[in-house]
Amino acid sequence: MASPLSPLRAALGCKCPRCGAGEIYGPGFLNMTVRDKCGTCGLELAKNDSADGPAVFLIFILGFSLVPLAWLFELAFSPPLWVHAVLWSVVALGATLGALRPLKAYVIALQYKHRPHTWD
Repeated sequence: MASPLSPLRAALGCKCPRCGAGEIYGPGFLNMTVRDKCGTCGLELAKNDSADGPAVFLIFILGFSLVPLAWLFELAFSPPLWVHAVLWSVVALGATLGALRPLKAYVIALQYKHRPHTWD
């Protein structure tokens, strides 16, 4: 049975798509390993992993948003090239680390919402 929990809400908290309480990742901010089971409801999380989809989505989203921002920054301030290299490397790394876990959790939650029968 599909969860009444919003996939977006489960993803933002990196919680189980069924119960919304259990963590889907192991401990640590940079840990991207999906747990075998939800500690609260017992949903087998490892059966339906998101593969590389979230990383590909994130590449497109960041490329689409950061390149125009860098271009506008260049037009407004004309900084040296090293400033661009440092600034946009830090911004891209921060955005990637901040968004990859929730995006991966979102793909998992969408899989659970639209194909709950494959989780049993």
